[in-house]
Amino acid sequence: MKRKKQILVKISEQKLYLMINETVKKEYPISTAQAGIGNKVGSYKTPLGKHKISRRVGKGVELGTIFEGRKPTKEIAVIDPEERNVRDDLVTTRILCLEGLEKGKNKGKGIDTKHRYIWIHGTPDEKAIGTPASKGCIRMKNVDIIELFNLVRKGTSVEIIE
Repeated sequence: MKRKKQILVKISEQKLYLMINETVKKEYPISTAQAGIGNKVGSYKTPLGKHKISRRVGKGVELGTIFEGRKPTKEIAVIDPEERNVRDDLVTTRILCLEGLEKGKNKGKGIDTKHRYIWIHGTPDEKAIGTPASKGCIRMKNVDIIELFNLVRKGTSVEIIE
């Protein structure tokens, strides 16, 4: 029997669930948009609906590696779970790029998840995990994004619900 993996993001719970054959196998605390739910370009909100992983970035880079434009820099972020680290909303460790699948909801002009650069990624601001604090993306603790990255593939479905 083929194992069907999918990711479910529940904004109201600030949790991400890895499902295998519709059963929760892993649960992670996350941080979605501080500005709430929405799909418009420039809104800094997290979009709802059905998505898929369109690209996986960062395989094998060091924990805390800072990315710019989906490319690893030579910089490593300081990750202190007891301190807020809000410098420039850094993207760290791994990136799972999302692509919306629902035309008019998260795919199309002015609302396109992929063109808004909505990702699941690591953050040095781990103290904020569990509360809405991002600029639209889904942030995870760095060890958690490494684990999730290793468990999913390009094409894995991702559903974001309230």
